[in-house]
Amino acid sequence: MKKALVSLVGVSALSIGVACAAPKPYSGFVVFGDSLVDAGQFEDTSVPGQTKRFTNRVDGSPSAAYGKVSSMLIGERLGISSTQLAGSTSPVREVQGQDDGDNWAVGGYRTDQIYDSITGVGGSVVVDGSTTRTRDGYLPSLQAQGRSIDPNTLFYLSGGGNDFLQFLITNPQQAADSANRLADGVEALQKAGGRYFMVWMLPDVGLTPAISGTPLQGFVSALGIDFNTQLVQRLAQVNAEVIALNIPKLFSEGLADPGAFGLDGNQDLTGTCFSVSSDCTENLKYGINSATPDPTKLLFNDGVHPTITGQRLIADYGYSILAAPWEVTLLPEMARSSLNQHQKTLQNHALNGQSSWQATGQWHSFAAVSGERSNYRTQKSASDGDSNNYGLSFGGSYRLDEQWRAGVGVSLQENSLTAGAEDSKYRLNSYLLSPFIQYSNQALWGDLSLSAGRLDYASLHRKLALNTATRTEKGDTDGSVLAVHARVGYQLFSAQDPLQLSPFVSMSHARFKVDDYAEKGDRSTAITFSEQKRTSKRLGVGLLASYQLTAPLSVSAEIGYEKEFADDQQKLGMYLNSVDSVRFRLQGYEPDSSVGSLGLGATYKLSDALSVQGNYNYTHADSIRQHGLGVGVSLNW
Repeated sequence: MKKALVSLVGVSALSIGVACAAPKPYSGFVVFGDSLVDAGQFEDTSVPGQTKRFTNRVDGSPSAAYGKVSSMLIGERLGISSTQLAGSTSPVREVQGQDDGDNWAVGGYRTDQIYDSITGVGGSVVVDGSTTRTRDGYLPSLQAQGRSIDPNTLFYLSGGGNDFLQFLITNPQQAADSANRLADGVEALQKAGGRYFMVWMLPDVGLTPAISGTPLQGFVSALGIDFNTQLVQRLAQVNAEVIALNIPKLFSEGLADPGAFGLDGNQDLTGTCFSVSSDCTENLKYGINSATPDPTKLLFNDGVHPTITGQRLIADYGYSILAAPWEVTLLPEMARSSLNQHQKTLQNHALNGQSSWQATGQWHSFAAVSGERSNYRTQKSASDGDSNNYGLSFGGSYRLDEQWRAGVGVSLQENSLTAGAEDSKYRLNSYLLSPFIQYSNQALWGDLSLSAGRLDYASLHRKLALNTATRTEKGDTDGSVLAVHARVGYQLFSAQDPLQLSPFVSMSHARFKVDDYAEKGDRSTAITFSEQKRTSKRLGVGLLASYQLTAPLSVSAEIGYEKEFADDQQKLGMYLNSVDSVRFRLQGYEPDSSVGSLGLGATYKLSDALSVQGNYNYTHADSIRQHGLGVGVSLNW
C-alpha cells in the first residue's frame, strides 16, 4: 500500500515538472530620431574606435564613455542585444566590420530626415567630418532583403527639436507641419505592418539652457505646444498601438520637485549645464570644471541635451508604461487563485469522493482556514510577482438519499500581490459562494459545483522608478467571478478495502471580470486601464487515493493534470491620463496551457461525528508555483 502512495507522488512530480519558456514581450526594438536618442552614429574623437552620444561622459573625464540614452536603457530592459541597439549607419562600425544595429536616429536630423530614414532609398545619411555613409532607409532595406516587419517589433521615435534649432519652425503652421512629418513616419511603419509604437511628445525647447531666460523662451514654448497638439491629434488616428510619451509633463514634474528625482533643486536646472558649451553656462557647483563635478545632479549636459539623469527619467518613464500591463493583467490571476483555493477547500472538506458521507437525512458541516503562496515566474522580460492568499471557509451539506447529497460552501479571502521591479502592491478581497451537488452509486461518483463571487480590489498601488525616486500611482476597482466545476470518477476497490484508488476526469469553466479603473490624478505616469475579461476553460484527469492507517486516522493524496484551452496572451487597453485621446493595447500576462497539481491530506476522527483535517496543495505550471495549507473541522449531525 505504501509503495502505491510513493509511486503516486512520483508520477505527480513527473507530470507537473514540464515547463517551456515564455516568449519575450517584443521581438525587436527599432529607433528613429535625432541626437536625443542617437545610440552612436558618429566617431568619438576623444576615444578612437568608439562612437559618440549626445549626453555627458559618465564621470566627466575626456576619455570616459558617454552615458546611455533612453533608447539603449529601455532596449536593455527588454532583453534586446547590444548589437541591435547600436547605430544603423555608423561609419565607425562599418570600418570596424561590426554589424549595423536598429537605431536609425542621427544627431542633427530634422523631421523630414527622420521620415527619409524610414522610407527613403538612400534615406539614411551620416556625415561624420569628411566621411559620409549612405544606406537605404529602414523599409527599403527590409524590402531589399525580402523581409517584412515583425508585428511584435516595438518602434521608438523622437524628433522635432532640430526643426526649432534650425529655425524651420517660426509659426504655428510650421510647427504643425513638422509634427505631421513625424506622424507620417509612424503611419508609414504602421502601413508596412508595424503595430507597437512609442513616440516622444517634444520636450519644452523654451526651457532648455540655450533658450531659457532669453526673449525667445515664451515664443518657442508656445510653438512647442502647437507641435505637440498636432502630433497627438495625428497619433490618435493611427491604427496601431501608439504610446505618446508626455515628456514635457515629465520634465515639468522633475523641475517642480527636483530632489525627488535625484536633482539638486538649489541649482538653476534650466539655465546651467554640466559641460562647457557655447549655448549655456556651466554650473558652478556640479559643472565639469567645478570642485565637485556631478552630472547626475543636473538636468542638462549642454544647451539642449539632457544628462544621463534626464535620459534615465525618460527611460524609466517609458519602461513603466510597457511594464504596467504585465502587472495589472495579474489581477484576474489573483481572482483565479482565490477561486482555486475556495474549490480546493470544498473538495477537501465536502466533495471528497465517496468517503465520509453522513448518514441519510443527516447534515454535514465544516469550517476551515487556509493559506496559499503563489509565485509568478518565467514571464520573460516581464514582471515577476508573489502573492499571499488567506481564507476562511465554512459550509455544509445534507444527504438526500443513498446516492445524492447537496450543500453550499462560502469563502472569505484576502489576497495580496507584490509584483514588478519596484514591488507594486495589489490587494483583493473576495467573497465566494458555491452551491454543490454530489452523486455516488457503488463505484461511480461525481460532483458539480457552481461558484459566484464579488471581487473588491480595494488597494492598487503600482510603483515605478524615476531615476532615484519611486513613484506610486493609486487606484481601486471591483470585479466578479462565475464558474462551474465538475468531476466524474470511478472507485477501483471495494468500500471495505483500506486502500481506495479512484481515477477521475474534470471540467471547469470560469469567467473573471475586473472593472476598468483610473489611477488618481493626471501626472505623466498615471494610467487608466480598460475592463478585463478573462475566461478559463479546462479539461483534466487525475487520481484520488486514500489509505486507512488506523481506525481514527486516514491519509489521502491527489494528483491532477489540466489542459487550459483559453491560453492566449492577455492584452490590456490603456491610456495616459494626461494624453487621454491616444489609446492603446499592450501585451500582458500569458496564461499557462497546462497545469499540474498535487494534494496531500490527513483526517483524524475525534469521535464518530467530529473530525479534524489537514491538507497541503501544490500547483505547478510554466509561470506559476503555488503552495497551499489548510486546517479544518467537520461535524455530522
